[in-house]
Amino acid sequence: MSRTVHCVLLKKEAPGLDRAPYPGPLGERIYAHVSQEAWARWVGHQTMLINEYRLTPVDPKARKFLEQEMEKFFFGAGSDLPEDYRPG
Repeated sequence: MSRTVHCVLLKKEAPGLDRAPYPGPLGERIYAHVSQEAWARWVGHQTMLINEYRLTPVDPKARKFLEQEMEKFFFGAGSDLPEDYRPG
């Protein structure tokens, strides 16, 4: 039986993640308040950010940027799209 959470992104009860998807306090906060569906949305958004900004995820600056965007995506005003982004 999977656990449910009141998802901060979907604003409803939904199946929760099986484990913290990110290390540290942010990962624990996501585990407690983000659903599987919302996490999948973030993964898609993160992939777009990596591609559009040509980020290298092992670069500490890129990791910090993605962490800040993740925080905004779930718990802030939302992660912005790149200025020239056009969905394909």
